[in-house]
Amino acid sequence: MPAPATTPSPLAPPAPSPRSRRLALGVLATGMLMTVLDGSIVTVAMPAIQGDLGFTPVGLSWVVNAYLIAFGALLLLAGRLGDLIGRKRMFLAGTAVFTAASLIAGLATSPEVLIAARFLQGAGSAMASAVGLGILVTLFTEPRERAGAIGVFSFTGAAGASIGQVLGGVLTDALTWNWIFFINLPIGVAVLLVALPALPGDRGLGLKAGADTLGALLVTSGLMLGIYAVVKIETYGATSAHTLGFGALALVLLAAFLVRQATARNPLMPLRIFRSRSVLGANLVQMLMVAALFSFQILVALYMQNVLGYSAAETGLAMLPAAAVIGLVSLTVSARLNSRFGERKVLLAGLVLLVGVLGLLTRVPGQADRADYLTDLLPVMLLAAGFGLALPALTSLGMSGAKEADAGLASGLFNTTQQIGMALGIAVLSTLAASRTESLTAAGAPGPEALTGGYHLAFAVGAALILVALAVAVAVLRGPKPSPRPVTAEPRTPLAAR
Repeated sequence: MPAPATTPSPLAPPAPSPRSRRLALGVLATGMLMTVLDGSIVTVAMPAIQGDLGFTPVGLSWVVNAYLIAFGALLLLAGRLGDLIGRKRMFLAGTAVFTAASLIAGLATSPEVLIAARFLQGAGSAMASAVGLGILVTLFTEPRERAGAIGVFSFTGAAGASIGQVLGGVLTDALTWNWIFFINLPIGVAVLLVALPALPGDRGLGLKAGADTLGALLVTSGLMLGIYAVVKIETYGATSAHTLGFGALALVLLAAFLVRQATARNPLMPLRIFRSRSVLGANLVQMLMVAALFSFQILVALYMQNVLGYSAAETGLAMLPAAAVIGLVSLTVSARLNSRFGERKVLLAGLVLLVGVLGLLTRVPGQADRADYLTDLLPVMLLAAGFGLALPALTSLGMSGAKEADAGLASGLFNTTQQIGMALGIAVLSTLAASRTESLTAAGAPGPEALTGGYHLAFAVGAALILVALAVAVAVLRGPKPSPRPVTAEPRTPLAAR
């Protein structure tokens, strides 16, 4: 009897060829690289931007905060809208918005224009980034190929931060700060031109499947206020009326959003996605891990410049071994290890290495003449290979528990928890480091030693966060189910031999 004909799903277009999938992976990875570069390249150029446009010290922080708030707040909404209207359309629209906003930022002649452009950049980044993983997991369905593709995707994100710091210093010194934004123009145009034919088309579920306007307003405003409250902790303090007031309002809005999703006929974020232990556990682990690793990505660079006296370019070069080992592990061995041992075991091994990274950093000397890069910092950079193990495994776990119709939502959720973790890391660890430095300075400690004492505290708290992430991974995440062994007939022993 012939098998009944099946109607193809609107979310499942004809399978693309291997070459098309590789080209699509290149487009998605380049889009990720552009987004990550923009997040780190700006930090080096901040003094030049302040001097040229006349930013106040408080106003200058909004060059970063405007991007971070828009990016973090819109990821979840953009991911779900990608499922509804088509993930390819959302990626193209986001890339176009980001590229246009980069042009406006590069041409800005006042603080107000630059801050508005940075907000638009964050919105465009959210639109493109939210659906990137969703497109990737629908393109690569075979576990080994998917693990390799996620390794490439993770590498571009990890390497982009290190490259951005070096590139930002070079462009600012050789040209002007405007070029840190202009460099996005040729990359963005190239991504758009290649993405049009390379990315698979998908019609989406349609807005009627989840056009929850009230839910969208609640989650976007709640996340925006929450991230704003967190990034301003360093300015106002954790227990100030400003922080507690905005934080409480954000929690109320997010709680109302969850209630709305449980009762809405067409929810924006179906709560069924949290029934998956892998989705829930992976997002919790990622939030803790990213918050902890802020102390590695940012505070190590500050330690090298403020205590050891490295220049911006020297700092970037000193951190290149970390980017190299992360890339080597992500691109060459992570996929094979995930296939052989399972993502959970590989994630645990990566987290153990990251505990070693932050543990070693609690011992770095507070005087430049007592520090030796080869013995004090290079081992730290090499142990950063744990990030190359942990992130691809975590990404696979975070996406594997979602249905195809929710791939964009799962991608947006995964990116949202990453941004929340980053905001928490920036607020909590930098505040702790600054407070410890102030107390040591008041006690009479020299400047470099006081700074190092603050960094030591942040590194120790970061190590504790990784240990909590390790405990969550052990308790919540499950290993792959063992495949049943084929049953073979036991060879019979002849009666004469018994």
